[in-house]
Amino acid sequence: MFVRLFYTLRKYGVPVTTQELIDLNKAVAAGLVFADQEEFYQLARTVMVKDERFFDKFDRGMKDYFEGISTFDLDALLDQVHKLPKEWFDLELLEKHLTPEQREELLKAGSLEELMKMLEERLREQHKKHQGGNKMIGTGGTSPFGAFGDHPEGVRIGGPGRKKSAVKVWEQRKYQNLDDEQILGTRQMQLALRRLRKFARQGAAEELDIDSTIKETARQGILDVQLVPERRNRIKVLMLFDVGGSMDSHIAQCEKMFSAAKTEFKTLEYFYFHNCLYDHVWKDNFRRSNTRMNTWDLFNTYGRDYRVIVVGDASMAPYELNSPGGSVEYMNDEAGNVWLSRLRKHFDKTAWLNPEEQNYWHYTQTIGLIKHIFDDHMYPMTLKGIEDMTRYLAR
Repeated sequence: MFVRLFYTLRKYGVPVTTQELIDLNKAVAAGLVFADQEEFYQLARTVMVKDERFFDKFDRGMKDYFEGISTFDLDALLDQVHKLPKEWFDLELLEKHLTPEQREELLKAGSLEELMKMLEERLREQHKKHQGGNKMIGTGGTSPFGAFGDHPEGVRIGGPGRKKSAVKVWEQRKYQNLDDEQILGTRQMQLALRRLRKFARQGAAEELDIDSTIKETARQGILDVQLVPERRNRIKVLMLFDVGGSMDSHIAQCEKMFSAAKTEFKTLEYFYFHNCLYDHVWKDNFRRSNTRMNTWDLFNTYGRDYRVIVVGDASMAPYELNSPGGSVEYMNDEAGNVWLSRLRKHFDKTAWLNPEEQNYWHYTQTIGLIKHIFDDHMYPMTLKGIEDMTRYLAR
């Protein structure tokens, strides 16, 4: 039983094995679920998925298994879209802007599946550049497919996002890597940060040592309770958060990251800065002047063994990074890149975690410069990015 489900989940990238298939059959045979699709879904996910990162792939596989709706191949469509000539999406025409009433009049596909079928048809039919139209893939029109046009739902192909109404944005992510590149929630961040652990027994002897208690009791013939210090994560973490300006759009993600870090690390210190590290940081954004710490004092207070995670989009004017007096807030005596280099030299392990989408890093000069200062230890704020970062910091 459930062989088709097994192969469907494998097709969607869930690493199920024959042992999970056998376990699922045993669970159903034992009567744990009966004639209830929702209960079967919960049971199958419990038995067959061993890592939360595969939940999304599992959901898509189960939807295909139950409903058979997967009638189009996203990867194949993506490959065809990438082969379209770049000149089809230039800016020879002005951008299209419709009134809300005009947008309401445009026909919507009604479902993602219908929209993908329409795109598949256009790719078969179209053999030349289109501009200003209402059907084919092009620019400046009211077609659902293309760039610089206006439509209440569609697939943006080329060009920047403008009205935030595209159903799918092909160039922004590869769907086969959805789980590794998804924007993270607090729970997922906790799981990713959990790799950053080195345990040691510290403090008073308060935890029962079962093996030693049994051994000593057997040796002496009377109960002899043995205690040991609690195992604690001895990794110490210092986090520096960029706040204000372009970071305002990343506040929610940074709050989740901070919450996850506070849960995972017993020894966690944090400070704030704006755009780039200069000669001071602060502890409280509402009492900034009263909680300020000189950066030299930061170095002297926290030892080399602290793992440092800088959280910021690394996006600023180049002079803010490279020039004395470049700070937008005051006249700093030394350039930001000097302070970042000092940070790197003082601490044994430092990493930069960037909430900006990695596909856009190459558009910002200072991201590349800071990435170089950090010896390429800049990571995107995704599940894979945080796991890669913690793997480096834990070494």
